[in-house]
Amino acid sequence: MEILRVENLNKIYGKGENEVRAVDNVSFQVEKGEFVAIIGSSGSGKSTLLHLIGGVDRPTSGKVYIDGKDIYQLSNDNLAIFRRRQIGLIYQFYNLIPILNVEENITLPCDLDEQKVNPEKLQDLLKTLGLEKRKKHLPNELSGGQQQRVSIGRAIINSPAIMLADEPTGNLDSKASEEIISLLKLSNKKYKQTVIVITHDEKIALEADRIITIEDGKIIKDERNG
Repeated sequence: MEILRVENLNKIYGKGENEVRAVDNVSFQVEKGEFVAIIGSSGSGKSTLLHLIGGVDRPTSGKVYIDGKDIYQLSNDNLAIFRRRQIGLIYQFYNLIPILNVEENITLPCDLDEQKVNPEKLQDLLKTLGLEKRKKHLPNELSGGQQQRVSIGRAIINSPAIMLADEPTGNLDSKASEEIISLLKLSNKKYKQTVIVITHDEKIALEADRIITIEDGKIIKDERNG
């Protein structure tokens, strides 16, 4: 079952001689439950593509459908609500709220949406993430790997249609990176999350079901792993 469809997506900056096509007529589909890695050199357009898929930025032209909904037909307010409910975002630098503890950071999307937190799911998530004994700690009391685990929990808590990760291991040492790769894989399998990861990390790419390679804003390769 298709969960994401990208159609003729373009993002252009500047005009005339200064025109830059950060994303150049990109089209692809992702099935529900797939784990997809998008790779490419710095400046290839992969992060811009992720932000367009996630509704963080609007395209110059083209369409993005998530779970059958054309997200760019939504108003800014409705898009913000849709993004909060249906898109889990994981960033390289965690983006945690410093005055909220682990539990509060994870449940923030539910609080913003005025939704009740499922206590059983929260406890299961804390256990899966290895954060049960850290749930009352603030972000500055955690290691980088632990902070990234919190951001993964925050992305999963609402059971979004799709989870997007932008260089999730880019700020971590090799041990913490391996833990995050395992957790992304686990969220894909255990919670049936569709995961799309932008990465330079070959280990993540090799764990994915499929690797899409971007160059100069275009897809130059789209292949299944194994």
